[in-house]
Amino acid sequence: MQVQLIAELSHLIADPARILTAPAILDRLSHDFYWYSPILKPLLVDKKADVVIQPIGVEEILAIARFAGHHEVPITVRGAGTGNYGQCVPLEGGIVLDLSLMDKLEEITADGVAVCQPGLRLATLETEARKQGWELRMYPSTLAKASVGGFLAGGSGGIGSVTHGGLRDFDNVRAFEVVTMEDAPRIVLHEGPAVHEILHAWGTNGILTRIWFALAPAVDWAQFTAAFNTYEQAFRFTQFVAVDPVWTKRLATVFEWPIPSFFAPIKQIVRQDKSLALLMIATDQVEALRRAAVDAGGEVTFTGAFTGPRTQPLLSDYTWNHTTLWAMKADPAFTYLQCGFSPTECERQFGLLRARYGNEILFHIEFMKNGEGIVIPGAIPIVRFSTPERLNDLIDYCRAIGVFVANPHVNYLEDAGRFRADNIQLLAKQKYDPRGLLNPGKMISFHKQPVL
Repeated sequence: MQVQLIAELSHLIADPARILTAPAILDRLSHDFYWYSPILKPLLVDKKADVVIQPIGVEEILAIARFAGHHEVPITVRGAGTGNYGQCVPLEGGIVLDLSLMDKLEEITADGVAVCQPGLRLATLETEARKQGWELRMYPSTLAKASVGGFLAGGSGGIGSVTHGGLRDFDNVRAFEVVTMEDAPRIVLHEGPAVHEILHAWGTNGILTRIWFALAPAVDWAQFTAAFNTYEQAFRFTQFVAVDPVWTKRLATVFEWPIPSFFAPIKQIVRQDKSLALLMIATDQVEALRRAAVDAGGEVTFTGAFTGPRTQPLLSDYTWNHTTLWAMKADPAFTYLQCGFSPTECERQFGLLRARYGNEILFHIEFMKNGEGIVIPGAIPIVRFSTPERLNDLIDYCRAIGVFVANPHVNYLEDAGRFRADNIQLLAKQKYDPRGLLNPGKMISFHKQPVL
């Protein structure tokens, strides 16, 4: 199949160097960070594409889509490959469409909207936006590598979400164009509520080609850490900052001990046996925050300017799902969950989980604003893995006590936490990819209609 594919595709791509077939390259570009999950790791390790194509424009994508549709060849779209669910792993071979060369920032509009191609790196956008008085509303901890398109297709929020919510909230994503996988592929503009057809659908129902991504006015940020004797103290202080609108913040994170001990490169800001609060705060509020932390029983262990993605130390490298990576480096038995606790019942929920699972679960909270404007304790707890049954018991119990779980140990959208209850993504799949050729196997509620 590969030889025939390459021969036919070579007529569609101007430069044959952008058709990749070397086994090592196929393996690398067919995988992401799925190995964070001990469940997904054995399931996905051997999956790979027959060929990787790196288009440089929408006309090439349309040509590839027409070819793939005519020959019933699956297409799996790849951003920068920083996801954790195996979003860009091709389950049925075929073509991996690597959009990394489509990385142009077309403009930043006067009202702060970035118009760009999907392969643009978020770090590049943050740097360029700040030159014009703007900044990203939110970004993942993989800022240095992640692409805008990959973030929209596979992400949900990140640093900045404590103020600006998630990708699906507050018109953070204004519009995008997608190429469909219909019999006659076309470019469809999605604006306003229509973006939810495609947003966080893992490239299962359209190929992002152009994006309008809202920015925020740039703030002079500082990084701030404080150590507390107990997790309860650290949590309450961080929650106080996260919830109170008087604080201008970009990040509000809390880790219980021993999670901070995993952060070897920044051990100077960690205190033995103490929980750690880590925040990004407006520079002009640092002294007030210092006083508040001390009044709450904390020891301020670090303050320093955030000057952009190259800041050292870049403390966001230890938050969100990078925390999981540091835990796994310390002990490969660790994995994680993605949770949302109740803003009013969270401490009771923490107690129930601790009573049932002890130190099998370690609390790592990322505060974020939901679509109703309420700041909630989002969470990426560290979990010590023993068996799939025990992990699933933990997930079931979380849900039974009112803790939302986006299960990162499945390779399909429906249980991964951002599949919409109104089925808008499924309806879009049926409309734009009726033959099920885009990232097949990742939307299990989709069933290809039989040909009559």
